[in-house]
Amino acid sequence: MPHPCLTCGACCTQYRVAFHWMESDEVTPGGVPHELTQVLDPHRLCMRGTLSKPVYCVALDAEIGVYSRCSIHPNRPSVCREVDASWEYGKASPQCDKARVAHGMPALTLADWRWRDEADNDDDHPDDNGNSPAPPQAPIAA
Repeated sequence: MPHPCLTCGACCTQYRVAFHWMESDEVTPGGVPHELTQVLDPHRLCMRGTLSKPVYCVALDAEIGVYSRCSIHPNRPSVCREVDASWEYGKASPQCDKARVAHGMPALTLADWRWRDEADNDDDHPDDNGNSPAPPQAPIAA
């Protein structure tokens, strides 16, 4: 069974993804690809597609509820890294639950993480056993 986020993607269609401009690859090597961002205010950028309704992050490659992949996963903004899937680390995530429900999917439960019990997970990195999102193939044109 894959990581639940690989069949979801709902969070990338519900929230503005805003972050400090220093996270851009124009300033920080390996940062968020600048061409996928837009200026929000003098101190923040946001991911294209997340500033207005309907929200759909330009880096999202998904059919919500079927498959999901962040095309810039290793270089995603800090705010994306801070949104945990519900129960992935032993507690509910209101952001995850709200996004899933908005797409008609049930909130995740502890049972959605049982696949890890036998996944030879011997450290603090639950998705390092081959169930991580694939690396991006090529940058998405804005």
